[in-house]
Order: sequence, then structure tokens, then C-alpha cells
Amino acid sequence: MARYVGKRVLYAFLTIVVLAALTFFMMHLLPGDPFIGEKAVDESTLEMLRARYGLDKPVWQQFLNYMINVFRGDLGVSTQYKRPVLTIIAESFPYSFELGIRALIFASVAGVLLGILAAVKRGTAWDTGSMLVAMIGVSVPSFIVGALLQYFLGLKLFQWTGMRIFPITGWDTELSKLLPAFALSFSTMASLSRLMRSSTLDVLSSDYVKTAKAKGLSQGKIVRRHVVRNAIMPIVTVLGPQAAAILTGAFVVEKIFNIPGMGRFFVNSINSRDYTLIAGTTLFYGAFLVIANLVVDLLYGVIDPRIRLAGRKE
Repeated sequence: MARYVGKRVLYAFLTIVVLAALTFFMMHLLPGDPFIGEKAVDESTLEMLRARYGLDKPVWQQFLNYMINVFRGDLGVSTQYKRPVLTIIAESFPYSFELGIRALIFASVAGVLLGILAAVKRGTAWDTGSMLVAMIGVSVPSFIVGALLQYFLGLKLFQWTGMRIFPITGWDTELSKLLPAFALSFSTMASLSRLMRSSTLDVLSSDYVKTAKAKGLSQGKIVRRHVVRNAIMPIVTVLGPQAAAILTGAFVVEKIFNIPGMGRFFVNSINSRDYTLIAGTTLFYGAFLVIANLVVDLLYGVIDPRIRLAGRKE
């Protein structure tokens, strides 16, 4: 098991290094200049700014300095906001993280329950309804879901009841956090429910479940003791990428609901050619995805005994 963990950690580290390198070179392929905006800037000022941020050096030297700074934990200073990138991330990421965690919890719980319900009640109205919700969730983008929630639960509900139950924008109260979290989670919930349904149906047709039925165990006990633990394995496998997808896919939802997360900084950095902020936020989200996958791999080894046995044999 220790060797299995060591290999996964090494692969994760190498992936982050490659990601940092690719981000740097792709960033420099962007057209334009970070210091040329709407206001005219003379050439001497441009040269001074480029020298200040190290952009006057050859690309290979910029890359070497960038990688050294990354290993030191320094992501540079934003050319647009004139602040350290790590400071911007530290201030804005907690909002994005909280939104993502709320959405992930809701998507996981609702997706698993809907999937199990659809499989156990296969061919009934419960199955049809659950899969209809899943189909809608997969087909409709999160920003459409968010806009519909704002219109019906924010605006129309206020007109019908005279009470502002769900705020349309903001991130101040618990009620203001429900709509954006649900909008962000809807697509993931739909994907997880479909996957859970398929996995549960496979487990329900297995020999040990048939044996449990022959012994007279009730359907509830069979589902709790035998089905859920085995059917949930594919869900655990995809939770890492799904978690990162929820966090990185929150940009539009944050914009719609006016949440002060990382989304606006990431979008603005691309529009303004803010190289250091582009590289910093991209590397941060990429590292988050890699670490999330690493955690899932380790959890998979804990849940599935075959992984542990394979690790010992190696």
C-alpha cells in the first residue's frame, strides 16, 4: 500500500510540474500586451513596465525564473491589480470553495439517492421521473438553471408572496447561498444519478444479491448492506474530477449571482492579458484537480481491498 501511495504522489507532483510549464508557454501565445489598454502608453513606459515584471528577458529565462518562483511558493504580482497573485487567490477562493462544497454535497447526496431509487424502482414512475430530472440536468447549462431559479424563486415568488425568501444576488445569508449552490450542482447531480442507477442495476443482478434474497433478507437490508457499498465505487472514482469541475465551472454562476469568488479575477485576467494572474489561477485550479484525483485514488485503495493487495504484491 505504501508503494501504491508513493507512486500516486509522484505522478501527481510530475503532473503539476508539467502543468506549470504548459501554462507558462500557452500564456505567452496569447496575442496582445498586458500593458497596452485603452489609454495610450509611450514606449519608454512600456519598457519600464516590462522590465519591472521581468517580461523584457528572453522567454527561456522568464520560464526558468517562473519555475523557480513556483517551487518557492511565489506566483508573482498581478499586472492589473498590482497585488500578489497568492493574496488574490487567498481572498477570493474561500467564496468559490464554499460554493463548490455546498454544490458538491448536494449533488452527491441527491445524485446517489435518485440513482438508487431509480434502480430499485426500475420501470416505475419513480424511475421515469428520476431519469427525466437527470436528462434535464445534463442538457441544461448551469447558467440557464441559475437564471430560471432567479426568475421563479427570486422574482416571481416575491411577487406572489410579498416576501423575499430567496435573494437573487449576494452571498451574505444562508438563503442567498441556496440558489447558486443548487444551480451549480444540478448538472453534476444528474450525471451522478445516471451513473449510480447503472451501477446499482449491475449490483442488483449479481450472484451475492440473489443469494441474499434467497436467504429472505428484505430489500431495504439488501440495499443498505450489500448494494450501496459496491454500487458507489464508480461514484467515488469520478468525484475527484467532478469536484474540480464544479469549482472551475462556477465562474458563470458566480457572475450571475454576484459572488465575490475567483471567477471574476480569472475572466478579467484573460481579457487584460494579466500573465501572472492567468498562470497563477490556472496552476492553482490545475493543482486542485490533480490533488482531488490523488485523494480519490487513495480513497479507492482504502475502499477496494483489491487495490491494497495489488500494492502489497508490487
